[in-house]
Amino acid sequence: MTVKRMDNVGIVVEDIDAAIEFFSELGLELEGRAPVEGSWADDVTGLRGMRVEIAMMRTPDGHSRLELSRFLAPPVISDHRTAPVNALGYLRVMFTVSDIDDTLARLSKHGAELVGTVAQFGDTYRLCYIRSPEGILIGLAQELG
Repeated sequence: MTVKRMDNVGIVVEDIDAAIEFFSELGLELEGRAPVEGSWADDVTGLRGMRVEIAMMRTPDGHSRLELSRFLAPPVISDHRTAPVNALGYLRVMFTVSDIDDTLARLSKHGAELVGTVAQFGDTYRLCYIRSPEGILIGLAQELG
């Protein structure tokens, strides 16, 4: 086996402060924040003159991370934030929460919008999709029983 773990999922945002606040309210912890630039970053991304500010958010269990990036250069070239759930490519991040109703109430104060409705899958899960203020599609799942 070559993979040891999945390190993080990266999301490009316009307002990194608002994104940090939103994901903190969801329960992720800000692990660190830093500028990234230089020839090594250019080499890794293939973007010459890349300058980006990143914030690494960690889930409460410590096993998963979300890397939020705000590009200063080069400019962002496309926007996938309004893509529906059946769009090709990156789609969403799903989080398990302890209380979906409480989570929705807290996140709505930060601009989250419910995409459809909260649905129940048998007696196993309650599930929904929301869009963050940045338009990021996020799944929420509450385990039942």
